[in-house]
Amino acid sequence: MTKTYADTGSTEAALSGSRLPAALQAVAALLWLPQAAAIAYAIDHLAREGTLEPVIVPALVLLALGFAKAALNALGRRLAFRNARRALSEMRVRATSVLAARSPVDINRPDSGSAASVLGEQAEALVPYLARYHPTRLRVVVIPLAILACVLPFSWISAVILLVAAPLIPLFMALIGWRARAASREQLDEMGSMNAFLLDRLRGLATIRALDAVDQTADRFQADAKTLRRKTMAVLRIAFLSSAVLELFAALGVAMVAVYVGFHLLGHLNFGAWGTQLSLGEGLFILLLAPAFFEPLRDLSATWHDRAAGQAAEEALADLATQGRTFPASRQEGGGGEVDTSDMPPGIAIEGLDFSHAAGVRVFENLDLRVSPGEHLALFGPSGSGKSTLLALMAGLVAPDHGRILIGGVPLEDGTADDLRRRMAWVGQRPHIFQGTMARNVSLDRPGVGEAEIDRAFRHVSLEDVVRSHAGSLGEAGVGLSGGEVLRLALARAVASPEFGIVLADEPTAHLDAATAADIGDGLMALAKGRTMIVATHDPRLAHRMDRIVDLTSLLVAREAAE
Repeated sequence: MTKTYADTGSTEAALSGSRLPAALQAVAALLWLPQAAAIAYAIDHLAREGTLEPVIVPALVLLALGFAKAALNALGRRLAFRNARRALSEMRVRATSVLAARSPVDINRPDSGSAASVLGEQAEALVPYLARYHPTRLRVVVIPLAILACVLPFSWISAVILLVAAPLIPLFMALIGWRARAASREQLDEMGSMNAFLLDRLRGLATIRALDAVDQTADRFQADAKTLRRKTMAVLRIAFLSSAVLELFAALGVAMVAVYVGFHLLGHLNFGAWGTQLSLGEGLFILLLAPAFFEPLRDLSATWHDRAAGQAAEEALADLATQGRTFPASRQEGGGGEVDTSDMPPGIAIEGLDFSHAAGVRVFENLDLRVSPGEHLALFGPSGSGKSTLLALMAGLVAPDHGRILIGGVPLEDGTADDLRRRMAWVGQRPHIFQGTMARNVSLDRPGVGEAEIDRAFRHVSLEDVVRSHAGSLGEAGVGLSGGEVLRLALARAVASPEFGIVLADEPTAHLDAATAADIGDGLMALAKGRTMIVATHDPRLAHRMDRIVDLTSLLVAREAAE
């Protein structure tokens, strides 16, 4: 498996324009140096001369630099935020496209609850990480060095104090940051797990009520919420600890510089200034720069939690963007030629097919199977024999490891898969019903499926009375319909499409009572009249209504014996 973007570099590669916003904010921070010099100069002249005339020019300089600093800082932050949003959008699009292209047969495919949590909620942690941490990291490198270069000519001891105090801060923050990143990852994993659990239980709410398992579900959700709260508090404790470490060393550094400058100006410490006496202006200049020396480090501490959360979110997005089993083709590029739709219904040929799941579980090896045009075939066998997997291979939902599948003599491969899938109708045992009208659930906004086709489909599956009784919208997952009505609605979807010549049905009568299963079987046979149909089923009554029954277990055993 490969990562789509996480292997090639960090977020700097995604933010191609991150240097300009960081540079603007660094220049804005550097403007404090001439501002501090203007303030120190003005106070020194006031103390020596006692007149306001020498203060006017430094005050104007201070005001002009203040406006420039505010403008540059605002522009840099705005550009950084826009670049971060753009980078996040690109990462989301990349992860979503990779996730959408992964086959539903891929056993490593992330569940929808976790994927929605990462894309919609956790990914937002990247914005402060990209917009704040990266510009701050540049200021941490530039500003302290510039301040040391300004302080050193006046007082070497002040420069030494700052130089000794500064490295201790990133050292302890790095030690804390390793744990912060791990804690943030655990928090995001727990959040995704809880969202997936909630989504799964909402989908099965009717079943939970029927089994009287509401209290157990609520207890499980409450326990997950407590675990999430505990992990969130662990992240906050680490964030507060990193801030405390920074403030401690920053306060000690500033205090030591202030003590030295104060005693030096009082004449009690006559060393550390290159053998000369500091003036009031020089001492004030050093004092004004000392807090600014630690300001980028303080900003880094404030964004340290953003860094931990952002890197955890980046890893989560990278996991979503991991390439797995994809559809044989999801593009409309050339290479396969035009698919001939005149052969109605088409036959299906499987030649030398090998397939294994990602975990290394062998499902098929050198499988051969032919289905004649218009033939109705039942795939029979116990659970785990590969019935649903074989249907997914025929439907082009996953590509085989070796061998090929031909639909009407056309190989199911890149360039032909999309056109071939249009000729198929899929009926599963758990069709998903979207919130909306029954007509909308039949049409699925497909071109060429209008009111006439929808009405014909409802009549074909005998759903007219149900449609009249559900004039409004259906609930999500078919709330308001019985299991048999949901399956008949799925049959109506297939009937409404005029192009299909193949019917693929996966356990269409599972979990139904005998009478309802017989009705669904009748509807399925009517749907498949004049068409090729392959049904995967455990139901012997439905299987014996087909033209031929293929026992996959016997077929594979016979293949092994022949070899």
